[in-house]
Amino acid sequence: MPAVAFAPHQKGDYLVDYEEKVFEDVKAEPGEKALVTFHTVAFEGSIGFVNLLQATRLQRKGFETSVLLYGPGVTLGIQRGFPKLGDEAFPGQQNFNNTLVKFMSEGGKVYACRFALQALYGHGEGALIPGIRPIHPLDVLDIILLHRKDNAFMVHTWTV
Repeated sequence: MPAVAFAPHQKGDYLVDYEEKVFEDVKAEPGEKALVTFHTVAFEGSIGFVNLLQATRLQRKGFETSVLLYGPGVTLGIQRGFPKLGDEAFPGQQNFNNTLVKFMSEGGKVYACRFALQALYGHGEGALIPGIRPIHPLDVLDIILLHRKDNAFMVHTWTV
C-alpha cells in the first residue's frame, strides 16, 4: 500500500487560490435595478440565505435592489427567536433576520405577500421584520413585470 507523503492540513492553511478573480468587477450603471424573488422555506436549504447575500452584493454594486418574499418565501421575513424574539436559540438562527435588516439598512427594499403571510402561514403583518412592506397578492406578479419593463437583473429563488 502506498504511503501518504503529504503533511495533514493545518488550521490557517489555504486550500485554493482565493485571490485570483477571473472576471471584471461589474458595477451597475446609474438607474439599473435588480430583483431577487424568494419562493423558498427558511432553513430548508442554503439557497434562501445564499441569495439574500447575493441581493446584498447587488445592492453594494449599485443596483437599486428589491427582494420579494412570496409563498413559503415569507418565512424568511418573519421575526424569530427563542425564548424571546431576537434571541438566537442556536448559531445561525438569526441569519435571515440579520441579513434582511442589514440589506434594508443599506437601502434595499423588501416586500412580502400578505396572502402567503396569513392564508398559508397564519401570520399577521406584525410578525414581519420591521421595514418589510406587505403587499397584495396581485402585486407579486406586477413587481416582477415592472422590473422586466425596466430591464432589471432578476434572480428567482425556488425550492419545494
